[in-house]
Amino acid sequence: MRAARDRLVPDVAADGLHVLFCGINPGLMSAATGRHFARPGNRFWPALHRSGFTPRLLVPSEQEELLSYGLGVTNVVARASARADELSAEEYLQGGRLLGLKVDRLRPRWLAVLGVTAYRVAFDDRGAKVGPQARTIGGTRVWVLPNPSGLNAHWTPAALAEEFARLREAARG
Repeated sequence: MRAARDRLVPDVAADGLHVLFCGINPGLMSAATGRHFARPGNRFWPALHRSGFTPRLLVPSEQEELLSYGLGVTNVVARASARADELSAEEYLQGGRLLGLKVDRLRPRWLAVLGVTAYRVAFDDRGAKVGPQARTIGGTRVWVLPNPSGLNAHWTPAALAEEFARLREAARG
């Protein structure tokens, strides 16, 4: 796993997606496998399914299937680390700038940032809360979702899926 530190995980993205999900940064398991949200305790894939974004539970090795549902995945900070608290504020700010350029280029309908603290730092929006944001990037609306990490225990799997479902309903409209 140490060899995976600082590795990059390629985006799963295309032009004109319904939702581009954006993690904080890849964990070491994701970097080692080249798959987003690869740690077994991460609740991203179950939340996608339970919320109705996908008709069945996908596993990280099936991440390319997201494109067929109009979904994609990227990260605020590209480099892998064991924990998000290893990232500097400057990395978040630079990541937010690069993410803005990526969103301008890809033009998804929604950008869903997974983690309110990461969003607050990357976009210098200290008052942000989980849910839809006033900010847009070009024509792309922004929604902040809870971090699906198993370490974010105050968001239960059911509550996490509910919040994902709120975004799914907005994305369908």
